[in-house]
Amino acid sequence: MKKLGRNDPCWCGSGRKYKACHMAFDERIEGYALQGHIVPDHDMLKTPEQIEGIRQSSRLNIAILDEIERQIHIGMSTEEIDRIVREMTADMGGVAAPLGYEGYPKSVCTSVNDVVCHGIPSSGQLLRDGDIVNVDVSTIYRGYYSDSSRMFLLGDVPPETRRLVQTARECVDVGLEQVKPWNFLGDMAQAINDHARANGYSVVREIGGHGVGLEFHEEPFVSYVTKAGTEMLMVPGMVFTIEPMVNMGKADIVIDDEDGWTVTTEDGSPSAQWEVTVAVTEDGYEILTY
Repeated sequence: MKKLGRNDPCWCGSGRKYKACHMAFDERIEGYALQGHIVPDHDMLKTPEQIEGIRQSSRLNIAILDEIERQIHIGMSTEEIDRIVREMTADMGGVAAPLGYEGYPKSVCTSVNDVVCHGIPSSGQLLRDGDIVNVDVSTIYRGYYSDSSRMFLLGDVPPETRRLVQTARECVDVGLEQVKPWNFLGDMAQAINDHARANGYSVVREIGGHGVGLEFHEEPFVSYVTKAGTEMLMVPGMVFTIEPMVNMGKADIVIDDEDGWTVTTEDGSPSAQWEVTVAVTEDGYEILTY
């Protein structure tokens, strides 16, 4: 990173002199780095204009999930969910980010019961009474990416499975309580993992959240099993997803050998996940996508 002089234009693009803009901010971050902490680079931090672009993309993403919530029903195929996402995204002038991403064949991920994530929609997969399904929507709009997912419960879902879904939602909420400037991603991770474990569940280790906004998946990787005081320092301008995958059984997962995408619990137990995208602000956070 080029070292700026006090009177140089600030790196953030504000047009102000560095000394009057982000110099004190950078010095504070450098202090954490000197203590051995992981700190974000400038290119991880979004400008107000970029965050507004992500907000606009998020409006599409939220509207699509709202429409899925209105239409999802027993007997519906997961392929039909994909059709709704594909057509609605196009109608609003957006692009479905998953389609073609590293070869992914559909516009949305639909993960049912023991599928942890990356479930591929299919005309042969019909939603049944008692199913739980995660619908993960990601949208590109005018070059900006948004990303969120919700759980849907179909019909007579067993109480123990409903409790899993509720706890997964609570994990996001307790994680959000730790999102504030000068905390660490590990503070959020431990709060989430502690809450899941206190309720008898486990959190997937290998897959986590990520930075998002200018690309689909950006740095940092966001773990939900690390310790408080570790991982990257959170500072204003960071934008990332919170999406812990909470399993009723063990945390171990397997990836389907045939399609290379579908992740399931190794022991066949149900898994639940909610996802939001947040921006770290000067005094806390803003949920951009839900």
